Amino acid sequence: MSGGVDIRPFPNNWDMAARLGKYAGQPENWEKNTVINMLYLLTPQSLALIIDCGTEDFFFKVNQNLHRQLMYRNIPHDFITRPGAHNWAYWSNAINYQLLFMNTYFKSQLIKKQ
Repeated sequence: MSGGVDIRPFPNNWDMAARLGKYAGQPENWEKNTVINMLYLLTPQSLALIIDCGTEDFFFKVNQNLHRQLMYRNIPHDFITRPGAHNWAYWSNAINYQLLFMNTYFKSQLIKKQ
C-alpha cells in the first residue's frame, strides 16, 4: 500500500542520505537498495503481489512504474489505483482490499494442499 518502491526520486526525504550517502556521491548505494531495481530477484508465480496506491499519493508514479516493470517481466500481480493520497483515509479503505486479496490467496493455498 502506497509503497516507497523507488527511493531515488526522493533523495532528501526520510533521512535516506544518512543511511545511503548522498545520491550524488553514492549513487550505487541508492541503485542497489531500491525495490524497483531488485525485480530480477523475483521468480514469476512464486509470490502473490498486490500494489495499491492512491492517484494523489506522492508515490503514485513510482508505483505505476513498478506495475509496468512487473508487466514487462511477466510477473503476475494485482495493481489497484483509486482516488486518494498518502494518508490514513486512503489506507483505512484500502485495507479491505488487501485483506480480501490475502484471504483469497491463503484459501487457494489450503485447497492446493488438500
